[in-house]
Amino acid sequence: MFLRYRFRVYPTAPQRVSLARAFGSARVVYNDAVAARRHAHAEGLAYPTTAALSKQLITEAKRTAERSWLGEVSAVVLQQALVDCDKAYKYFFASLKGRRPGPRMGPPRFKRRSGTQSIRFTSNARFSVLDNARLRLPKVGDLRIAWSRELPATPSSVTIIKTSTGKYYASFVVAVDSGEGLLEPLDDPDAETGIDLGLKDFAVLRGGKVIANPRFFRRLEKKLRKAQRGLSRKMKGSANRAKARIKVAKIHEKIKHTRADWIDKQVSAIVRENQAVYVEDLFVRGLGRGRVAKSVHDAAFGMFLARLESKAKRAGRTFAKVDRFFPSTRLCSACGALTGPRGLEGLQARKWECGCGANHDRDQNAEINIRREGQRLAALAAGLAER
Repeated sequence: MFLRYRFRVYPTAPQRVSLARAFGSARVVYNDAVAARRHAHAEGLAYPTTAALSKQLITEAKRTAERSWLGEVSAVVLQQALVDCDKAYKYFFASLKGRRPGPRMGPPRFKRRSGTQSIRFTSNARFSVLDNARLRLPKVGDLRIAWSRELPATPSSVTIIKTSTGKYYASFVVAVDSGEGLLEPLDDPDAETGIDLGLKDFAVLRGGKVIANPRFFRRLEKKLRKAQRGLSRKMKGSANRAKARIKVAKIHEKIKHTRADWIDKQVSAIVRENQAVYVEDLFVRGLGRGRVAKSVHDAAFGMFLARLESKAKRAGRTFAKVDRFFPSTRLCSACGALTGPRGLEGLQARKWECGCGANHDRDQNAEINIRREGQRLAALAAGLAER
């Protein structure tokens, strides 16, 4: 199993110049590869292979006056740019043929200077983590890293990332054992929970435990609107526009980081406190196109569910997804009748009474139904596995 470990990097001024040169060279090679394949498609020529593009865009290009500066950076960085381009086209072709899950992908586009920049060093580049905790990169130097934890094994590759706000990160790929991160099993039979996600409250767990919706984007929306208004008034190409762009990017970055940190903490707490976790398989992409799209994107249900599933499986916890069409809200957890609120008008009903006399809180009743259905699915899966 491969995991990523990401750390903040603080390069010196000369190292920032070397990294900028590497970022630019990798971007140019990637864009040249996209342009070559677009040209081949337009002219009806054969699809250029990565080996042919490597010879044309790297080996031969270094000998020309226009691309001679490609020799100033590590050759591995340039080769990895071609690998990324080839992988992007493979994903695009697989999406066209319906072999790739998820929404339809578009063809690879040119990379821009103003976006996030990245370069990758593999073991062939002979990068190394030194005894003084510095990261040595070829033709860059020894970078200072803010280590928050130790790497469990020797990394197979490292990606240096520069964000649109000017921050640098090192992302290591490390191979770990499949048992890495396992938690001790919980003996408590009640250490199981269903999770009912929503917008009023982010999640409702077993026993009526509520996780409030933090609404990170909504909190900074006014500040972001003001920064974007200032950016729109700046002259294109001016230094003040560049400063305004960074100001907008920093607000987006703060929203992104605070949301991701909050989700990681919630996921860790849920997995630590429960032996089994059952969730509803939400159609997040469809919800993101409705009238509450902004709130759905702000809540980041997709990120939460993906990280919860990954964390639960790594920790050895039981995880199951209930079908999205399962009527968890309408189903009475006492008698099993479908008497709950339905439709758009039913969204306003937070409490309801069943014909059997049971009074329900909308979200708590849904959590009970999700938990019971998840337990049934987990038992069914365990029975099939035993066969």
